Amino acid sequence: MTEHYRPDDSMRRPRFASGPRTFMRLPYIADPMTATGRIDVAVVGVPTDSAVGYRSGARFGPEAIRSASILLRDHNPETGVDVTRLSMIDAGDAPVVPGYHDLTLERLEAHLRPFYERGVLPLLLGGDHSLVMAEMRALAAVHGPVSVVHFDAHGDVLDDYYGVKHFHGTMFRRGVEEGVVDPSRSVQAGMRGSVHPEDVGSAEALGYEVIRWRELARMDPEEFGRRVRARVGDRPVMLSFDIDFVDPAYAPGTGTPEVGGPDSHRTLELLRALGPLDYRGIDIVEVSPPYDHSHITSHLASVVAFELLGQVAAVRRPDAAATTHTGSLT
Repeated sequence: MTEHYRPDDSMRRPRFASGPRTFMRLPYIADPMTATGRIDVAVVGVPTDSAVGYRSGARFGPEAIRSASILLRDHNPETGVDVTRLSMIDAGDAPVVPGYHDLTLERLEAHLRPFYERGVLPLLLGGDHSLVMAEMRALAAVHGPVSVVHFDAHGDVLDDYYGVKHFHGTMFRRGVEEGVVDPSRSVQAGMRGSVHPEDVGSAEALGYEVIRWRELARMDPEEFGRRVRARVGDRPVMLSFDIDFVDPAYAPGTGTPEVGGPDSHRTLELLRALGPLDYRGIDIVEVSPPYDHSHITSHLASVVAFELLGQVAAVRRPDAAATTHTGSLT
């Protein structure tokens, strides 16, 4: 029988004593390509923040999200999904080169590509948002141009930072230019804050559908889900979640906070409304623990990951929603 990887049982060992911290207390497998069991999802940390324009610290995001995730359980009572129907592991951190961003992108792309080739979905824990350039390149090499569902306060479609083409605010322009993203089947949601007038329509000019926060705030979550599904269709999807999508009152630990966004509850409702998508890649980025002494942001990021894993489970393991819950609530 093929081995099924799942979280450690908190009724056998307490959560705070389950050894080195892995996401959700999952088994750690340093080289997933040699694993004997089936792997649906591999959690991969990307501890890089060499491409930020304001506050650094996101290199510590993967560690903080993993620590917060020990509170996650198997069953989601809001959706009825048991995420542990997915066979999941923690594959540790990807190779990064501090201070050499282009080299980090090259190594990260090479690290990720075997996952996509084997049908494993990497759940990337960032790290600053620039890492998605490598994610999109690796995905497109296997699946062709991907559809992107992008949650963020910023469109990240600038042409350059200080004359540099690869930064944490340029990726979704570069993705279109390189042909690794299909903007006609992609959505950006949550944009707000003070920007230059020329930046406002840049994403739409590139072909993205943009749902600014002012519009999204008035939208029923189910309507949002329908718009995303209509746009994406049955295309392979990469979902990219920048934690600054959330109002900094609920997620203060980030490099470029933008006030006036959604609270945690609204965020989770929007994620649950997405419905069945063909997820091939997921990243949660820009968690910067030094700016959040109470770890609220890391806990929220871990729950965002949990909700998205539930979406994956509902598609890849349809019986996940029919499972009787037997896990611990402690």
